[in-house]
Amino acid sequence: MNLPNLLASADDKTMAIRNTSLLDTRTGQMFKDQTVVVRGPRIEVVGQETSIPPGAKTLDGRGMTLMPGLIDAHSHVMQVSGNFNDLLEWSPYYIGARAADVLKDMLQRGFTTTRDMGGADAGIARALEEGLIEGPRLKFGGPIIAPTGGHSMTKVCDGEVELRRAIRKELRDGADHIKLTVSGGVISKMRMESLGFTEKELKAAVEEAHMAHRYVGAHAYTAEAVNRALRCGIRSIEHGNYLDDESIRLFLETDSYYVPTLATYWYLTQEPHFSALPKDKQSKLQGVLDAGLDSLARASEAGVKIAYGTDLHGAGHKHQLMELTLRAKVQRPSDILRSATVVGAELLNMAGQIGEIRAGALADLLVVDGNPLQDIDVLRKPGALKVVMINGRLVTNQLS
Repeated sequence: MNLPNLLASADDKTMAIRNTSLLDTRTGQMFKDQTVVVRGPRIEVVGQETSIPPGAKTLDGRGMTLMPGLIDAHSHVMQVSGNFNDLLEWSPYYIGARAADVLKDMLQRGFTTTRDMGGADAGIARALEEGLIEGPRLKFGGPIIAPTGGHSMTKVCDGEVELRRAIRKELRDGADHIKLTVSGGVISKMRMESLGFTEKELKAAVEEAHMAHRYVGAHAYTAEAVNRALRCGIRSIEHGNYLDDESIRLFLETDSYYVPTLATYWYLTQEPHFSALPKDKQSKLQGVLDAGLDSLARASEAGVKIAYGTDLHGAGHKHQLMELTLRAKVQRPSDILRSATVVGAELLNMAGQIGEIRAGALADLLVVDGNPLQDIDVLRKPGALKVVMINGRLVTNQLS
């Protein structure tokens, strides 16, 4: 980590964080007494013996951990209520205003990038990019696409022609990915074991996404649905609570991504949320979290590429960091942090740009009072997050 002094004099957009322990989330190693120099939106130099250019704003991170900003690869930033009837009845302008608060809070928790898996569009992404609202970098896919009778809160498409037309529209409007529901779910009328879309439809969707140099993610729970989707070219499996040995083999063979979302099941099983659910949905929730933990453990042990996702809605958004705690039951902190940074960046086709602290990467940085490798829950402790930076801009600064 020792680099020569490559710095010119500072300008008003140059900043340095010095005397800090740097967490390399790719390797799970900690490097002590590091200095990181940021110029504009990017990291310019990282090293132990790096000179700080005259006039640079300097933050002292002594005794702290410097790490990359977190990536939530399965969020729903526009689902600002846990009651889906609200989302159907409320004005889109009102939903947008509430979404601004959701996004701001995400950034304050340390999430500098999020991938929306149903609801967000080019408008909210543009508002974030232009600084009209504050929040993480947003990768969006437009509405979830489902067949008739499929998962709720979706755009319904039947047949290859309808599916291709819908996907082309979303890609034209700037979607970074497409999401399909290929099985039932917990919060839907469709039975969890039911399959959505024919294999021809799935392959048509993948073809359309590939032509636009984009990809398809799939909502899937059962091993049958997961395996079918992977064989058809789906790049990321969302949820995937009931994997089998064939699922693990296919993930590795196809080099696809697995995005468990344990936090949402934990949240839904907490009172009063659980009692408020209809009886059929309560029965679906039984065992889903335990099955998800088991699938996560097996996939992690096998070396499947696992990204960090939460799938929370409404008031549940505030539990975004609970996913860390749940995964720690079966994973090491270093593996969880890699999922929430490096692997997430790869999934979003931003490897080397986010998720790592390296020269040339975007300056999405967190300073934490504590060592997440020793205690993953430190990221959830009030006041532990001392600095949040996105694109070289300080959002939170509690250091001198």
